[in-house]
Amino acid sequence: MFRNIVIGISGGVDSAISAFLLKQKGYNVIGAFMKNWDEFDEMGACSGEQDYRDAEYTCQKLGIELHMVNYVKEYWNSVFSAFLEDYQSGLTPNPDILCNKYIKFNLFYKYAREQLQCDAIATGHYAKTSFGNFLQHYNANGDVHLLIPRDTFKDQTFFLSGIQRHTLSRTMFPLGDALKCEVKALARKCGLARLAQKKESTGICFVGNRDFKQFIKEYIQPRKGNFIDIDTGKIVGTHEGIHTWTIGQRCRLASFLRPYFVAQKDVANNTIYVASGHEHPALYSDVIYASAPNWLCRDPLNAGVDASAQQLRCRFRFQHTKPLVDCVVERAAEDNANVTITLDKPLRALTPGQYAVFYSDKACLGSARIVSACRKAEEHIQRVEMFQES
Repeated sequence: MFRNIVIGISGGVDSAISAFLLKQKGYNVIGAFMKNWDEFDEMGACSGEQDYRDAEYTCQKLGIELHMVNYVKEYWNSVFSAFLEDYQSGLTPNPDILCNKYIKFNLFYKYAREQLQCDAIATGHYAKTSFGNFLQHYNANGDVHLLIPRDTFKDQTFFLSGIQRHTLSRTMFPLGDALKCEVKALARKCGLARLAQKKESTGICFVGNRDFKQFIKEYIQPRKGNFIDIDTGKIVGTHEGIHTWTIGQRCRLASFLRPYFVAQKDVANNTIYVASGHEHPALYSDVIYASAPNWLCRDPLNAGVDASAQQLRCRFRFQHTKPLVDCVVERAAEDNANVTITLDKPLRALTPGQYAVFYSDKACLGSARIVSACRKAEEHIQRVEMFQES
């Protein structure tokens, strides 16, 4: 039976109430604050310092000890450097998925288990496991699943889809059966009202409240290129670098009757192809090529075991706020490790670098990084051309 739990305390209300609920259940709880980024605002104040003070406030109120662990160097190497490299390559990365994969559920997990000798870790994510939110027994086979929480609006399984499956066997999510409004109400009731009033952090943590284009200029030099109309091939404007634009984004080019939106990027030529109109067909795709999946369940495609073609019928999203769409996942013909995802209906602005996250009705099954996307008709044409050339 698990007794000693190390919980990541961020300074927010979710992790605070998670710690409170663990204490109520009788666990021996230790808090840990992860410092992942050194950042000062225009006034010279570090935004992370207030979070740490709030973490101290939480632990003092709850009567638990607090440790600080510094992962600034590791975050830079594993998350931020990859973030910059992706943008320079014309991709749109998801640093939250990388942070969970490399920092919170890898380095922090190992620190808590090995250095603090805990039985399990806990976080304030809105998620559940198939063992429930308060684990009682360890499953030696690691046969545990990441489940959709009660608060589907706050569901954070999308951002957990890249973590290693074995960590779920020793991870607790105390907020799995809670609604956000209930969490805030409980914070007021148990003496943590100040956290209930704290503004939630949104967006990329290291960008903060700054304009993204101004932020990225500090790390990637501008490089002028052309906007080209995908239908006519004509130059319709210029840009300061493909790293400042993402698929589906409005370009706000002047002197045109209809707005233009980013449809494709040509990294080699520093060219962005744009489509006229928000619903232009070039902005929609229903076939996705993705990297080898990270499964949070037993591999449903039996990769490396059964060479026969197999398919997984499931649901898909590539942004955590978007509705789920039915799809079929199968091994890519070119490489059995990678996958092809065929959607039941086309989606707008499927973006290389983002993640295809797979779901059943109740669980997050895993994820795979999007390499490219196209329409079924385009795929057929491409395959015919390849056949004719060979």
